[in-house]
Amino acid sequence: MSEEISTKETEVAPETGELTALLQEEFPDTVTGFHAHRGDETVVIKRDALESVCRFLRDDSRCSFEIMMDLTAVDRLEMNQTPRFEMVYHFKSLTHARRLRIKVLLAEDDCKIASIHHLWKAVDWYERECYDMFGIHFEGHPDLRRILMYEEFEGYPLRKDYPIDKQQPLVELKEVEERHVYGRHA
Repeated sequence: MSEEISTKETEVAPETGELTALLQEEFPDTVTGFHAHRGDETVVIKRDALESVCRFLRDDSRCSFEIMMDLTAVDRLEMNQTPRFEMVYHFKSLTHARRLRIKVLLAEDDCKIASIHHLWKAVDWYERECYDMFGIHFEGHPDLRRILMYEEFEGYPLRKDYPIDKQQPLVELKEVEERHVYGRHA
């Protein structure tokens, strides 16, 4: 006996998690999407609200996200999705033993977002790495320069359109002005 199940009967509406509901309440015009998987919530917000949402997540006692664990970008070029880039921030609350992922979509021709280095100290190097690998500009960052690649490196190696066989400019070996002797006596 076979029964046909319509797709409407099997579709499950995304469940609004506690943090998602709180962000929708506090920032009603900011949340553009959300989903949850295995207890971890993901909230998509508008770019202009990133700094205020992050400050709220850190300072509000209902959230208490003491740690910004990681940030990265996703190049959605081969997914044929627009806007092309997606910024992804991972937060951890030790107080409430939970995590949250915030996403912000960025257009290729306007690839910039506010820096949140002043909210969590670790963000400084994460933003520099994201800039170095993807070319995302973090407005207000105090020292936005390459951190993994050398200064003369051309392009952003984690972009999907970066040529795999690209030849980089050769640079002369730079002399080190100062040498450190670590724990050795000469």
